[in-house]
Amino acid sequence: MTERSRTITWNEPSTLAEAVRTLSGIELLRRVAAGEFPTPSIAATIGFRLAEAEEGRAVFEGGWGEHLLNPAGTLHGGWYGLVLDSAMGCAVHTTLPAGVGYTTLEYKVNITRGITGDTGLLRIEGWVVHRGRRTATAEGRVVDAAGKIYAHGSETCLILG
Repeated sequence: MTERSRTITWNEPSTLAEAVRTLSGIELLRRVAAGEFPTPSIAATIGFRLAEAEEGRAVFEGGWGEHLLNPAGTLHGGWYGLVLDSAMGCAVHTTLPAGVGYTTLEYKVNITRGITGDTGLLRIEGWVVHRGRRTATAEGRVVDAAGKIYAHGSETCLILG
């Protein structure tokens, strides 16, 4: 048995939390994508980054590592949920004014094919389907460089504030 280790570093989260209170969602996420603000600690933990943000849409990029495998040696199914929830939730966040937050009420994920070490860089795309006063819905997908879909999902968010 060969033991491996992984070191994770992240930025202190209060800077980002304060920015959520003072910037609109689209302003904040564009600045995170540009590297002007730190990424949330979950991005460092899982290994993905916000690549694009526009009104009603957010795109993350990343891959996976062997630290994310399940006992069968394949990528843990929770990874798909985590990255899709991030992209779909951030897509909703792009529609919010400063000081208004959101939380995920529920999400559904459909895994369509397994991700292996040969899959390469993945894009996790989320977009808003409906934005109301108190709730929003979004959809998302995980695709490779050729556009092959590995998972897709939907989400409902509660708008806070």
